[in-house]
Amino acid sequence: MIKVRVRCIENLASDINTYELVDVDGGVLPAFTAGAHIDVHVPGGYVRQYSLCNDPAERHRYVIGVLNVRDGRGGSSSVHHNIRAGDVLTISEPRNHFPLSQQGQRHLLIAGGIGVTPIISMVEQLCRDNAKFMLYYCTETPERTAFRERLAPFIELGNVVPHHDRGDPAKRLDVRGLLAEYEPGTHLYCCGPAGMTEAVRQASAHWPDGTVHFEHFQAPASPAIDNSETQAEGEFQVRIASSGDVFSVPTDKSILDVLRGAGMDCSSSCEAGICGTCRTRYLDGSPDHRDLILSESEQQEYVLICCSRANGGTLVLDL
Repeated sequence: MIKVRVRCIENLASDINTYELVDVDGGVLPAFTAGAHIDVHVPGGYVRQYSLCNDPAERHRYVIGVLNVRDGRGGSSSVHHNIRAGDVLTISEPRNHFPLSQQGQRHLLIAGGIGVTPIISMVEQLCRDNAKFMLYYCTETPERTAFRERLAPFIELGNVVPHHDRGDPAKRLDVRGLLAEYEPGTHLYCCGPAGMTEAVRQASAHWPDGTVHFEHFQAPASPAIDNSETQAEGEFQVRIASSGDVFSVPTDKSILDVLRGAGMDCSSSCEAGICGTCRTRYLDGSPDHRDLILSESEQQEYVLICCSRANGGTLVLDL
């Protein structure tokens, strides 16, 4: 955990503020890479993840952009109404589930609304690397478009294309046409509302494996699961390696629910498999991974206990 001071707050668009965070002692902050995010402990007991939207070369500050989601779970509202310049906050070190590909020869970026925040740091990095990129930035109106001044030079150069649909579904970005043809060497990055990410996912289904990358700030709707065809919906056990305690996880509870019910202190935030806060090492067993962020190699070692289950038997957790 890191203590930071809110150096300044800036309103960028309707209901969107940025918060500049600096080390309380004036020191450097841990390095981060484009696409990274941090956990922020918000007044009211919330822990929320916010992407870093400043230049990854900067070590003296972190900048996050926060949309006040009026019908949300309360975290963003608390940020907007309870955090002031000068306040001291607790944050995590940066972690990145949405990095730029080192193999990409050309980078196609699609952002929707506040989903532009991790994309902004990518633009900064790609410019420094003299890499080829194109950003399509979708918002409802210019008034609800953050970072307009910052992106203006790139718009003039043709690297950024703003798209405003005025709330009309018929005027949304034509992602199917945009992604119809795959150009070898291109990597696609998308962050935005669930509807946008799903449209992009479908439109890019024919792209090669490993060339399409998503950052989710909202879990997509889960398809219905046929219980007759999967063991993972049934009850299973988890064993705690340090104590040997064994707990049954019923069909209507998550591992996280069961462990908390047993009095264990387990960190979590999104509880939808999109943030990584509850990532836990497992030592034995066969997890049914249902998260949206762990790579194949990470799944060999970790499980997100907020959403994932087990393919029967006992899952041994390194707790």
